[in-house]
Amino acid sequence: MADLLGTELSEEKEAEIELKRRQKRPWDELHKSAKIGLTAELPETLGFYDISAVRREQQQEQSADPSLSRFIAAELTRGYFLEHNEAKYTERRERVYTCMRIPKELEKLMIFGFFLCVDAFLYVFTLLPLRVLLAVLRLLTLPCCGFSGSRLLQPAQVCDVLKGLILVLCFSMMHYVDYSMMYHLIRGQSVIKLYLIYNMLEVADRLFSSFGQDILDALYWTATEPKERKRDSIGVIPHFIMAVFYVFLHAILIMVQASTLNVAFNSHNKSLLTIMMSNNFVEIKGSVFKKFEKNNLFQMSNSDIKERFTSYVLLLIVCLRNMEQFAWNPDHLWVLFPDVLMVVLSEVAVDIIKHAFITKFNDITADVYSEYRASLAFDLVSSRQKNACTDYSDSVARRMGFIPLPLAVLLIRVVMSSVKVQGALSYTCVFLFYLGLVSLKVLNSIVLLGKSCVYVKRANMEDKLFERPSTAPPSSGKPPSKTEQERCPTPPGESKVDKTSAKPCSPPSSSSSSSSSVTTQPIPRTDLFPSPSHCRLPCCSSKPSSNSST
Repeated sequence: MADLLGTELSEEKEAEIELKRRQKRPWDELHKSAKIGLTAELPETLGFYDISAVRREQQQEQSADPSLSRFIAAELTRGYFLEHNEAKYTERRERVYTCMRIPKELEKLMIFGFFLCVDAFLYVFTLLPLRVLLAVLRLLTLPCCGFSGSRLLQPAQVCDVLKGLILVLCFSMMHYVDYSMMYHLIRGQSVIKLYLIYNMLEVADRLFSSFGQDILDALYWTATEPKERKRDSIGVIPHFIMAVFYVFLHAILIMVQASTLNVAFNSHNKSLLTIMMSNNFVEIKGSVFKKFEKNNLFQMSNSDIKERFTSYVLLLIVCLRNMEQFAWNPDHLWVLFPDVLMVVLSEVAVDIIKHAFITKFNDITADVYSEYRASLAFDLVSSRQKNACTDYSDSVARRMGFIPLPLAVLLIRVVMSSVKVQGALSYTCVFLFYLGLVSLKVLNSIVLLGKSCVYVKRANMEDKLFERPSTAPPSSGKPPSKTEQERCPTPPGESKVDKTSAKPCSPPSSSSSSSSSVTTQPIPRTDLFPSPSHCRLPCCSSKPSSNSST
């Protein structure tokens, strides 16, 4: 009896549950009987219509019954929206635009730096002999004009005389080096040996350039250091011997490099030249995948400018030697033209590819090259104002690692051995050629100075040229610290790169100094030996502000 009651109660509960389910979803029976299709257009007047539940059931049925046609249809019709990650794709597009702008911006910097090197290189052949002649005339006329002052010559004249002596001595020593014997000695080596020699010469050239300017600067400072100061140097003569020895060795190194390139040009199958040019692309592998800051990229750009100019001078030497061997036949110049073009194009292509990927991997914009150009322009403009710390050619050598003296010695040696000057007409042509070089130097300097002023003004660096130097005295009994040495004219473009502030040692920003031209020549100074209360650096020894205002 109890079992019957329990069964009846359970059947009644099941019936109630079934009735409630049918009241909530009355279309299930119709769907099962196929009398009505299940669509999304069911009337919403039914208060118990739940479209989300219907869609979930459809998805369950589809997942429960997979088919190849349904998968292919899903693959063909599925979509996505790139705008959901807009920042990512915008950044990728900007990277592409940056890579497209790199060749233009890089070549602007390269062209400007190339003409800076041309200006420093032409200075050795044109204005330096005239400046040395003026210094010698001053020494010769001292007994007649009388001696006044604490120096026989100004510091700049002393440096010019030393440069002239180094050039003369190294040129006389280069006469004992036989270029033809060196060429045939190199030509007898195998291709692999020549490839290794060329690589070693490139590394040695960079090492010589980095250390050579320090040797020359040490000589200039030792020769012009005030006598009242305590000297801790070994003397002018040992420094002069080291400088002559360095310039001579560096000139021989460049001669071997030019001879190796000449052998590659004259080889029959051109395989050596191809291998040597492919060596430039190895540089991409060694630099692209490294971490670069803006300062490191600036140093690399300066090195590339120097290498490009040096390679052009080497090509000039190779062409001169080959034209001499073929009795200056103009037809042979067209034979050399394809090889010269290949060397030039390989240099340009390697620089563009290298800088494009370096800026891409390090998230550096293309506008940084305009900052580098403004920094080089600041060096040029600051070297033309009063109380400049250094000569312009020396500032280029420090910035780019380009030292014109060894290259000038080698070029003079090659030209004098390739071109025979005999008779009055020949000497007249040489004199006219010299006047042409002087005109080219002056024109190039004027154009560069005008462009540099435009770049400095565009970069808002004008105020830095006439910024008042700091007069804080250094600690007594101690040499100038690193921060005090940075008070010399450091271009603001580089300070942006290094993220450090540097104050250029320029005249005070008074009304007279601000209106004066940046090309004004230095005037003799009476405060050459400042008191300990003022800046002890030679490049920062300027008049006190009280005197300048008067």
